[in-house]
Amino acid sequence: MEPVLYPDWREKVAFGADGPQPTVLIENEQMKVVLAGLKPGQKIPPHPATQGVYHFLQGSGWMTVGDERHAIAAGATMIVPQGAARGIEAETELVFLAVRTP
Repeated sequence: MEPVLYPDWREKVAFGADGPQPTVLIENEQMKVVLAGLKPGQKIPPHPATQGVYHFLQGSGWMTVGDERHAIAAGATMIVPQGAARGIEAETELVFLAVRTP
């Protein structure tokens, strides 16, 4: 794999009218990295997935992991174990980077 530089994530993020429009930055056998934006009030319903790291770049909202609801804001990082249900709800325009194992 060759190095890839994204000088400004704001040039890559997309916001959909009906929900997130994730931009896949890399996907291979080791990981999948996506950049996603949510408009205020938009949600990603709780769903189980692989182990993941979510780093919030802009905005604020809530992240649910299992039965726990966590306030999140720009600068926060959430590490979610394999198989745990997770969901995200935006209070303001929210942007995050998600890194997941396959």
